[in-house]
Amino acid sequence: MELVQFENIEGVGKITLNRPEKYNAFVRDMALGVQGFLDEAAKDDSIRALLLVSNGKAFCAGQDLKEFSEDNGIDVTRIVDEHYNPIVKRLAELEKPVVCGVNGVAAGAGANLALACDLVVAARSAKFIQAFSKIGLIPDTGGTFYLPRLIGMQKAKALMMLAETVTAEEAERIGMIYKVVDDELLDEECYTLAKRLASMPTVAIGLTKRALNRSLSNDLDTQLGIESQIQAAATHSEDFKEGVAAFLEKRQPKFIGR
Repeated sequence: MELVQFENIEGVGKITLNRPEKYNAFVRDMALGVQGFLDEAAKDDSIRALLLVSNGKAFCAGQDLKEFSEDNGIDVTRIVDEHYNPIVKRLAELEKPVVCGVNGVAAGAGANLALACDLVVAARSAKFIQAFSKIGLIPDTGGTFYLPRLIGMQKAKALMMLAETVTAEEAERIGMIYKVVDDELLDEECYTLAKRLASMPTVAIGLTKRALNRSLSNDLDTQLGIESQIQAAATHSEDFKEGVAAFLEKRQPKFIGR
């Protein structure tokens, strides 16, 4: 069975975690598979948006602890450096919008994998757990970077230290995720959102993502300079020319992602 599935659906690259019998807990081949498909999506111009989902009752239970607890297991440093960090970096550097659909429990690395995506939509029954402190570990997979920026330092500390469960509705309320939908609508809502993004001027969306990433470590003057540089790059895109022409001609634009 493929641990990770991939398909291109009308410009939406769909990555599906597929280890449902283990609640999609990560093992090495699964992490490397996600990395490979992210690389494929970055190179394929026909893919204009990405959708990350999972099969089964859980989105992702985090790391499969058997992988490093056994005598011949993989060292935890290798797991972080070779499995999760490359995924988080690829998601950040991918200048295409990434939608994540959380259909059940997202725990540990699974929770932080979702938060590393651009827009997170969760089923109403979904739950997020920073489970690391329960086994004497610190949050990884970019969690200590993204979570305090999404919800504030005080709340992030509490969730990470106490390993409290956050419902989907609470996650939406505190700004951890974009949106909550009824369970039966999750698949349709996520694909519709990804498809909508794929039809937009994805060059500008990718550049917006770049500007926002830069803002996380810049002061105001530096960021204003970055905005000027990136805006200039956006004006050279075919999508910009089409957007202006469509506005002047009072018609709907047809963006092509170039």
